[in-house]
Formats: sequence, C-alpha cells, structure tokens
Amino acid sequence: GKASELLAGILPDWPQWAVSLLLAMSAALAATLAVNHFYTSDEKESAEEQKFLNKSHKTHESLLAEFNSFRWSYLSVYLVIMLADWMQGTHMYTLYLSYNVNISALFLTGFLSGALFAPFLGSLVDKFGRKRSCIIYCVLEIIINWLEHYSHFGTLLLGRVLGGISTNLLFSAFESWMTTEHRRKGFPEEWLARTYSDCSIANGSTAVLAGVVAQVLEDLLGHIGPFQGAIALTFLAMILVLRWDENYGEESEGSHAESSLYRQFIDGWKLVASDSKIFRIGLIQALSEGGTYTFVFMWVPTLLGMDPPGGVPTGAVFSSLMMAITIGGVCFQPVEQFFGTRITSKDKAPEISAVFAYIMASMSMAVPALCLCCAPAGVCFEKVLASFLLIEFCVGLSSPIAGMLRSKYVPDAYQGAIMNIFRLPLNAVVVSGTYATDIFEPFQVFGVVSGLFFTAAVIQMSLAIGKTKEVKKD
Repeated sequence: GKASELLAGILPDWPQWAVSLLLAMSAALAATLAVNHFYTSDEKESAEEQKFLNKSHKTHESLLAEFNSFRWSYLSVYLVIMLADWMQGTHMYTLYLSYNVNISALFLTGFLSGALFAPFLGSLVDKFGRKRSCIIYCVLEIIINWLEHYSHFGTLLLGRVLGGISTNLLFSAFESWMTTEHRRKGFPEEWLARTYSDCSIANGSTAVLAGVVAQVLEDLLGHIGPFQGAIALTFLAMILVLRWDENYGEESEGSHAESSLYRQFIDGWKLVASDSKIFRIGLIQALSEGGTYTFVFMWVPTLLGMDPPGGVPTGAVFSSLMMAITIGGVCFQPVEQFFGTRITSKDKAPEISAVFAYIMASMSMAVPALCLCCAPAGVCFEKVLASFLLIEFCVGLSSPIAGMLRSKYVPDAYQGAIMNIFRLPLNAVVVSGTYATDIFEPFQVFGVVSGLFFTAAVIQMSLAIGKTKEVKKD
C-alpha cells in the first residue's frame, strides 16, 4: 500500500517484503500493547496482597508506589545493560571479520569459558554480594570492550575468556539481586511477574533500539563504534547500580560472613542433586536456551540460502524478530492469567504456561525442518520466516515464565550458585549446537532444535503435574 511505498522511500534500499514485515510487526506490537494496557490493571488487590497490607499497615497505593520505585531502579539498570550487550552482539561478527581472525574459535572460547567458570561463579555471587557482583560485571564489560579495539588474536581471545565470565554474571547476579530484594522489601510474591514481564519487554525493545544505535555508531566511528558506545553505557549502568542496597545469599545476620565459599559451593550442588524439581528446572533451562542459541546461529545463513527476492536485509529481519520477543513479553501476564483462571489453578499457571510456550516453540522449529528437507526453497521462504517470528515470540513469552519458576523453586540463599550451575549444561548444549551447525544439514539441525523444545515441554509437564512445594525464601 501507500504506507509501505512511503516507508520504502525513506528506509534504505530494502526489498518490499522486508518493509511490509517491519510494518506488520510494528502494527502487531502496537495492538498488543494497547490490548494489554486494558487487560491488566495495577489497581486490583489480590487476597495475597491483602495479607501483606494487613501485616505492614500500608495502603495499597503506598505499597504500589514503593514497588514501582524499586521496579524502576532495577529496570533502569537492566535496560542500559541489555542495550550495551545487544550493541556488541549485533556487530561482533562484522568486527572480527574486519580483523580477519578465526571467528568460530573466538565464539567457542567464550562459551567454553562460560562453562568452565559457571560452577564456581554463582557461589562467589552469593557469598560476596549480588550488588558487588553487578559492579564487577560492569568493570569486566568495560575491559572487554576496550580489548576489542585491538586486532591481535591473543588479545581478542582474552576478551572472550573474560566474556564467558561476564555472561554468567549478567544472567545470575542481576536477577538474584532483584528477587531477594523484592522479598526483603516485603512485596507480594505475585508482583514478581510484573518485573519479569517488563524485563522481557525491555530485552526485545533494547534489541530493536541497539540495531539502530549500533548502525549509526558504526557509520560514524567504523566497526569499533558500537563497542565504544557499549563502554559509555556500561559506565552509566555502574553509576546506577551504586544506588542499590547490597544483599547476599544467606541473609540472616552475619551468616554470609560465616559461611565459607566452599560450603556455599557444595551446598548449591547438593541442593541441585537432592531436589529433583530444581534439577528439572535447570534441565529445562539448558534445553530451551540451548535450542534458542542454536536457532540464533542458524537464522541468517538459512534465510540467505533461500535467496528471497531482493536479498535479505538482516537489520530489518533482526528488528522484526526482536519485536516478536517484545510481543511475547507483553503477552506473558494475560497468558498466565488465562491459564490460571480458565485451565488450571493460579498456583500451577506458570508451569502450564511454560508447557504451552515450549510446545509452540517445538512446532515452530518443525516448520523449517520439514520445509528445508522436502520442499523447494522458493515455496518455503514465507513459511520459514513466519516460523522464525513465532519462535522469537515463544522466547519472549517463556523467559519471564522461566524467571518466575526459578524464583518459585530455587531458594534465595543459593540463587546465584544454582543459576550458574544451570549454565553448565546450557553451555554444553550451545557448544554441541554450534558444532552441529557445521556438520549437519540445516533441516537436521532445526529438527534437533524442535526436539530440544519438545523435551523441555515434557519435563515441564512433569513439574506441572507434581505437587508444588513452596520454596524456602531465605
């Protein structure tokens, strides 16, 4: 129509299908946000919240104002950190290409480093403090982005080793600080869902923004531009983190000082080994995130190989995929509400919602597996593109659910330790997935990814059927 012709005149020389895709996804996102705004309300008091209000002698309004202030102090940091992280992610490949170095060796080093340090890092986070760990993350990221300025392979390798450490901190220190602080401040447990949902929405939104900002910086400053931008953003995040209160793995007065690092480490492992629910949560995370990472490696070469009319403007497709993540994040609360009121009890809603998300993800990855195997490329392009949008929607929907389930089953005292133990099998799946993309046909890899999500759904179903044992919060 006229709108897409007008947009095509303003935007770079993108094919018509890419412009239409961007327009359709933008409209879908706007519609989802509008519907969600009317669907979920801050004003309704639940029975659980009423109990909190009676205990704390606060009004609903004052508790909500306090919670929103806390939520924004966390989200402001999360937004800046994720923007910096996405800006590097979208341009790391092109930077290494310009340096003419062994790219797969560098990426593999990052994942192996992550797997190597994961088992120990979590105990350090819990023992030495989550706020301190977030600051250490910021310092590491500044060093890593500074190292990216040098084309020397050894220097870049060091950056990837440190990157493995910082990635573990990114996905454990920040979340464990937030869940423990949420409980320490006495907010209703169900309000955690709002913060997790906001994080998923923020993750998708900052990715769309990062694609644009990184491109502008690259045009101005060359391939290194996005990394210089990431240094500035990470420094800003560090300043914002300094306002936070500290919290530890063991909150009873002085107990974190008395508990040795060794004990924290051993107790974390014992808990995973002895509690099958925690073990299953870790396994589900490894399978689903491992499948997602493998898909991330696959989508660009798959679409390029299908040779659509006008080529593949990866920036436009990337932005559309990230909008799908944002839509998934926005849909999390309505979906959970639907399952909690129509299908199952409120208590089981996160588990059933997760089963739904993983089955949808599995079905979406079966589409490229079947199409690439059995149909000519020209016929399949639109179906495969739609399946890629659907899996990213599932990622946006399932990540806040996974956060809710971690906070439900994993005790606060060992959040950091156990979340990092989970990253061990995750990194193993990712390394295997990356290796698989080199030796198997693309349709076979998508079949495996579909299988990973289906297995995650089956294990998740076993948690949904079993009795819920409420986690000890401290």
